[in-house]
Amino acid sequence: MHYYQHHIGDFIKDTSFLTNEEIGIYLKLIWLYYDTESPLPNNMFELTMKTNSRESEDTVRGILGMFFTLSEDQKHWFHSRCEKEINNYKSLITSASKAGKASALKRASNRNNTDVQRPLDNRSTTVQPTNNHKPITNNHKPNNINTAPEGVTQETWESFLAQRKLSRAAVTETVIKAIKRESEAINWTLEQALTEIVSRGWRSFKAEWVKDKPKEQNKSFYQTDLEIKQKRHDELVGKSRRQVIDITPDNFLELK
Repeated sequence: MHYYQHHIGDFIKDTSFLTNEEIGIYLKLIWLYYDTESPLPNNMFELTMKTNSRESEDTVRGILGMFFTLSEDQKHWFHSRCEKEINNYKSLITSASKAGKASALKRASNRNNTDVQRPLDNRSTTVQPTNNHKPITNNHKPNNINTAPEGVTQETWESFLAQRKLSRAAVTETVIKAIKRESEAINWTLEQALTEIVSRGWRSFKAEWVKDKPKEQNKSFYQTDLEIKQKRHDELVGKSRRQVIDITPDNFLELK
């Protein structure tokens, strides 16, 4: 147990006559009680060690006698408030566990249920079902968002997913169909449309936004960005090399 309700008003009233040192020892005894979720052992050496009060055994003994109750077998010290809080805590844990199990059973039951109609019994009707009464099947296939759609490279798809995540926009089948419909209107592939979305940081795609732009090769945003950086790097390196002047004994004085 790592948390308990500390009622400040009650604590101040019950400990107003204690010194700061005695209050510290009392708090450590309570914390030890909550941490172990069990009564304190009637062992002065152990308790003084765990509360860092080795030289205050009389104080520890006095606090135990004042705020705790010794069991009949004289083996443990009980605290009524601690026992109450621990019992409440365990009750909450038990209730949460039962609720979680019930929720899991309900979800499992819902998964096992089908839409197939039950056979009619004698009490339901005397009319026999015709051949048109076909069972309803569930042809829905789960959509794996991590798998790229047909015609789209996995790299482009992952870039698109990352872009949507940054934009806090969901990726649904409806969204992909809308993008595909707009791309087909200008004879673009879905791969090209997704690449354009990523490179421009768009949340959606409209044909009119790029209808005058010539079709580009199917390159992902990260590939294009890498090529631009590499080209810029080569230009800078080439420029730097052209500015280098060879220093020889013949031109040293002239350069100086």
